[in-house]
Amino acid sequence: MDAIQQLSQFSAATLHEALGRTGNLPSAIRPIQAGMKVCGPAYTVQTMPRDNVLLHRAYAYAGPGSVLVASCSGFYEAGYWGDLMSLGAKTKGIAGLVIDACVRDADDIEAMGFPVFSRGLCIRGTTNYGEGTLNEPIIIGECLIHPGDIIVGDRDGVVVVPQNRIDEAIEKASAREAREEAVRVQLRQGKTSIQIYGWDEKFGY
Repeated sequence: MDAIQQLSQFSAATLHEALGRTGNLPSAIRPIQAGMKVCGPAYTVQTMPRDNVLLHRAYAYAGPGSVLVASCSGFYEAGYWGDLMSLGAKTKGIAGLVIDACVRDADDIEAMGFPVFSRGLCIRGTTNYGEGTLNEPIIIGECLIHPGDIIVGDRDGVVVVPQNRIDEAIEKASAREAREEAVRVQLRQGKTSIQIYGWDEKFGY
């Protein structure tokens, strides 16, 4: 099992905790459908406000398995991505899209099963001037994202695993899951969480 497959076994929240509570994208960026998940190396996009030509170029250039990660210069109120782009990206083997803005054609995107994480839905159209950058570092929220960083998203949100912390993330996420499973065993036995964590002695029962 390669590193991406291993990371895909963990939730975004578990990886965020494993990385010392870092790497989280803004909570407003969520899957457009609850069951959508994504995991793969970032192909980064920086667009100018309300322009989506760079997104068309990105899915054409990115390799199979890539996750397109787009910053739209803080302008959210436009449908930067839709069903036709989703079909093109899925056909090329793109793993999904994470965009710090809105998309549209949600029903059609959901029907084809292409994972899209966005701030919401917006019918407002875009322009096609094409200024911006492709596959260069971008910032979304408080997170610096480099091309090739691993993006993991699920219903709870999206986390960025830096390339130089992949092994650390896997090791610490595995250890965290083992600890949590031990807690589950005790909860099923009737213990409360404050007893398990020793908080009854610290704070009183």
